[in-house]
Amino acid sequence: MGFGRTAIVSQPLYYNFRPLVQLLVLGLLVAIPWLLWVWRKTHGKSAADGLQMLSVVTLFLTFDLVLFGAFTRLTDSGLGCPDWPGCYGHASPLGAADSIEQAELVLPLGPVTSVKAWVEMIHRYLASGVGALIVVSTIWSWRVRKTLSQSPWWPTATLVWVCLQGAFGAWTVTMKLFPVIVTLHLLGGMVLLMLLRWQSLGSHILGGEKARGMDAHPARPWILAVLALLGGQVVLGGWVSTNYAVMACSEFPTCQGGWWPDMDFRHGFEIWRHLGQTAKGDALPFQALTAIHMTHRLLAGLVLAALAALALMLRRWPSNASEMQFLWLLATWQLATGLSNAVMGWPLLGAVAHTGGAAGLVLVLTGLLHPSRIPTVVEITAPHRTQPIQSGGLA
Repeated sequence: MGFGRTAIVSQPLYYNFRPLVQLLVLGLLVAIPWLLWVWRKTHGKSAADGLQMLSVVTLFLTFDLVLFGAFTRLTDSGLGCPDWPGCYGHASPLGAADSIEQAELVLPLGPVTSVKAWVEMIHRYLASGVGALIVVSTIWSWRVRKTLSQSPWWPTATLVWVCLQGAFGAWTVTMKLFPVIVTLHLLGGMVLLMLLRWQSLGSHILGGEKARGMDAHPARPWILAVLALLGGQVVLGGWVSTNYAVMACSEFPTCQGGWWPDMDFRHGFEIWRHLGQTAKGDALPFQALTAIHMTHRLLAGLVLAALAALALMLRRWPSNASEMQFLWLLATWQLATGLSNAVMGWPLLGAVAHTGGAAGLVLVLTGLLHPSRIPTVVEITAPHRTQPIQSGGLA
């Protein structure tokens, strides 16, 4: 394949559940220091405070996990251990050293190397740690549910979702980086961030407090529309990355010396096919990669315009000033990192940063939909003021 960084190993990939218990124990070891830190910070406080802190910590680690997942994909480490959940039947690359060495002798630049194996397994350890924290949050929420106004079904849904994410992680390996599976795995990570972001803000209304004067943000339809556009762009971005279509256009604003290069949309957007192949098993034509790249580029312009329009709209509500600033910052960040990926030869740092910017936008837009971020009635009735009116004050 023209844009694949390494050849895909021809040996069969498989499930080996023998090291599963060891992997779960390692995940728990990752989670324990964070649980102890949460306990120390919230000792003597309410269960709501503890759950809030735990949600924030889990959100932070999940954001890191999404970035490290991008790093794993971009360094071609996704097949660094050609079985799941362990590495050649071991819980770490240390036990698999002989098997990894033999694979390196056969394919020195192939998908299995010692470094790539460690990158892949560290990603799994971090994912297991996040899963352990979500399990604790779920159990804790159900045990103290009578004192909470936020439903314990939120962390339960998050637990179900993270298990599904684990399944997609396994399929990513055993289906040899099947493009649609890798793309859905990325999208699933973004949904996990949304669930955790909602819970981290939901803790602000635990204990029976109500939202700040309205049932929904007055700009809610526009926020949802921008979030939907962003979701489509995330899917396209994953499709670009997993098909190695970034360098199909290495200039901007033109592509291959023209505004509308030769493109093959039919093969480019065949969903169920192997990496570098059409659905019939033929080599994926270069024009298909161009079509993938250009579609992502064109939608990017629409998404950036929508983000700018939403940021301007948020100027009406001073309590959303921080979200407005983040939208401007992250939109600029995405434009800069997206351009760097094309014109600078897809640098690793820029590519990971581009994924981080998308995740940041998902967090900001999700937060805007939460009741705790809804403007007060006073702000809505007096949008012309630059500062919110204080209760009981003079107009």
